[in-house]
Amino acid sequence: MQWTNGSRLLGFILVGFSDRPQLELILFGVILFLYFMTLLGNSTIILVSLLDSKLHNPMYFFLSHLSFLDLCCSSSITPQLLVNLGSSNKSITYGGCVVQLYVSLALGSTECVLLAVMSYDRYVAVCRPLHYAFVMHPRFCNILASMAWLSGVTTTLIQSTLTLQLPFCGNRKVDHFFCEVPVLIKLACVDTTFNQAELFVASVLFLVVPLSLILLSYGNIAQAVLKIKSAIGRRKAFRTCSSHLMVVIIFYGTIIFMYLQPAKSRSKDQGKFVSLFYTVVTPMLNPLIYTLRNKEVKAALKKFMGKTL
Repeated sequence: MQWTNGSRLLGFILVGFSDRPQLELILFGVILFLYFMTLLGNSTIILVSLLDSKLHNPMYFFLSHLSFLDLCCSSSITPQLLVNLGSSNKSITYGGCVVQLYVSLALGSTECVLLAVMSYDRYVAVCRPLHYAFVMHPRFCNILASMAWLSGVTTTLIQSTLTLQLPFCGNRKVDHFFCEVPVLIKLACVDTTFNQAELFVASVLFLVVPLSLILLSYGNIAQAVLKIKSAIGRRKAFRTCSSHLMVVIIFYGTIIFMYLQPAKSRSKDQGKFVSLFYTVVTPMLNPLIYTLRNKEVKAALKKFMGKTL
């Protein structure tokens, strides 16, 4: 109880990259630019998807949810990271750590499920085009999006609460740049076997299972595309899936490295830079991937910019 009260008063110290002070200034400038691009890119995707009637379909409905997730997830972590990089004070309040823990985990888990939902949308679009409008009905799309959000919120209520119940025995130094479940578990001064096992089970449920469904969807998509005799038709079908596939590879590649790889097999710096990639870089890349490789989004952007200017 003494530590619980103390933690609420003192909070935690985010070590981050303080052992490399020469790198902090560079990271501050780079991350500030990336965060600005994240805000601009994802806000633009959401705004254009709402305003352009041609984008009122399931694909862009889910893309808007993805952009909103990236926007919120990045905003829950990056501002505090910039403050710590730009000053000698590396502390975060107990309340701030709790908010980071719950929000980032909920949004990250939701995004894992949402990407699987988006792959199902692409499967129906390519493999069952004649039934697409019937299957991907707006009401069904709302149900799928709600399931993604509900699953993310549920897992964070369980995981984060179990993590915060651990006694830390005065350990305040978090060897990371934000409050995340694996690094907080390491601070505990008791046996954390149960927490480690629960984290592994949750990682399998939210990483392996959705990724398996995505691979299954794209396996069927590949078979359907190969059956198309026209080269133009194959390119068109591939183009509808390529952006989402790139996002999946980038997102799941970094997350799996962080959560499913044994903690002892990676260095602390590796964990920090991998986390930096999926919390700062990936949210900025997603809108770029979808805009640069999608003619419909580029046309909507030109139309929107024309009206604005």
